[in-house]
Amino acid sequence: MEQWQKSWSVNKYWVMAHSQQIYNKIRKLASNNEWSKEKEFNYQALLLEAAIVKPTIKTLTTAYQHVWGYFKKRATDAEKEFYLHGLAVLSPENDIMGPFLAELAMKYQVRYLLESKLLTVYLK
Repeated sequence: MEQWQKSWSVNKYWVMAHSQQIYNKIRKLASNNEWSKEKEFNYQALLLEAAIVKPTIKTLTTAYQHVWGYFKKRATDAEKEFYLHGLAVLSPENDIMGPFLAELAMKYQVRYLLESKLLTVYLK
């Protein structure tokens, strides 16, 4: 796997949590599978741009729904209930979903998510 693809797999949900528009720009940038120094520069610039955009309830919800897809078939009833409650009360200032999903990533050993920038801040 190329370096940018590894970077994208780490940053994908984090970018989504900050800005759907930037997420779409990066997807478009990578769409033809031909990577160049110019594309790398643009990709890094978009990551920096995402870092200054504050997540919203909508962007966090979208990102967390994607992450939840890794657990929805194996989560317990209590975990499903907590997930639905967490989405209902979600706010960027009081984010209980990030830590909860990080716990699930650990519990179910979902390596892809354990390496995701969106969740690694909660795994320390």
